[in-house]
Amino acid sequence: MPALRALLAAALLPLLMHAAAARADEAACAAGTVSTEAMIPSDTAGISLYVRHRRSACATWRPARALLYVHGATYPAETAFDLPLGGQSWMEYMAARGWDVWLVDLRGYGRSTRPPEMDQPAADNDPIVTTEVAIRDVAAAVEHVRRQTGLERISLLGWSWGTTIMGGYAAAHPQHVDRLVLYAPVWLRTTPSALAGTGALPAYRTVTHEAARTRWLAGVPEAHKAGLIPEGWFEQWADATWATDPQSATTGLLRAPNGVIRDLREYWLADRPAYDPARITAPTLLLVAEWDQDTPPYMAQALFAKLTGAPWRRLVMIGEGTHTVVMERNRRQLFREVQLFLDEEAPGP
Repeated sequence: MPALRALLAAALLPLLMHAAAARADEAACAAGTVSTEAMIPSDTAGISLYVRHRRSACATWRPARALLYVHGATYPAETAFDLPLGGQSWMEYMAARGWDVWLVDLRGYGRSTRPPEMDQPAADNDPIVTTEVAIRDVAAAVEHVRRQTGLERISLLGWSWGTTIMGGYAAAHPQHVDRLVLYAPVWLRTTPSALAGTGALPAYRTVTHEAARTRWLAGVPEAHKAGLIPEGWFEQWADATWATDPQSATTGLLRAPNGVIRDLREYWLADRPAYDPARITAPTLLLVAEWDQDTPPYMAQALFAKLTGAPWRRLVMIGEGTHTVVMERNRRQLFREVQLFLDEEAPGP
C-alpha cells in the first residue's frame, strides 16, 4: 500500500504543479500588464534612444501583434502614451487587449540622449533633429522591436509631427509595416501656424507650463474649457514631462529640438510634402479632433485622398477634443477607434 501511494503521488505531482502554474498565470493576468525599458543605439555614435515595452502579465503570453508609438514636436512619448491618467495609460489599455506595445523617444527628447548642441546656448547652432534624423531613429526602434518579438511586420502610431515620421518610414519601408495609425496628421498647411514662428531658428526652444496650457486650449470654445481636461490631469502630465529634462529642475523650462520647426517652414508651409503618401501600402487610419488648431481637420482630409496605395483606409473625427485629446475627457474614444482598426479583419465581400 505505501508503494501504491508513492506511485500515485509521483503521478499526480506533475498535474498539481501544472495546476499551480496555471493559477499563478491567472493571477498574473488579472494583475494586468508589465513594462520594461532599455536604451538602444541609434545610428550615431554617442546617441542612445529610450524605448519602453509593455505587455500582458500572463506568463504564457507570446507576442503576435506589436505596435510602436512615436511622439510629436515638443513632448516625449512616455508621458503621452504611458501616463496612467484616470488610472490607466494608453499602453496599458492596449497591452491588456493582447498587444505587444512599445514607445520610443527620439534623440533630444525624454530620456534619450540629448545632442551636444542642447548643452550649448541655443543660438550657437542651427536647428537639430530634423524629420530625416527622426525617421532614422524610428528605424532603429523598429529593428529593435522586430528582433525582440520575432515579427517581420509591426504596426506604427505617430502623433502630430510623429505622423510625418511614421508616414515617411512607412513609405520607405513598406515591408516592415503591418498597419499605420496617424493621430493628428500633418499635411500641407494653408492657415497660419503658431508653432512655426518667424525669424532665425536656434538649435532648440524652451517651453513653460503656462505656454503648454495656452497652446493646448487654443481654439476651444470658452464654455468648454473648464471641463475639457479632468481635474489634476494637466498637472500630472506637466510634472512628469518636465521631469524628463534634467535641466528643468533648475530652470523650470523644457527643451525641445527645432529641426521640426525648420521642416514645418521648408515643407508643410511651402507646399512641399516631405514624403509621398501614395507609397504607403499598409492599411491606414487617420484620426483628428474637432478643435485641433495644430493640425486642423482639413489636413487629415487632404492627406486621406493621397493614400491611394493603402489597401483600405479610414478617417475618424472625434468631437469636442483638441490636438491633445489623448489626455482629455474624450480620450477613450481615441483608444477605442484605434483598437477597432488594429484588431479588425481586413474588409471584404
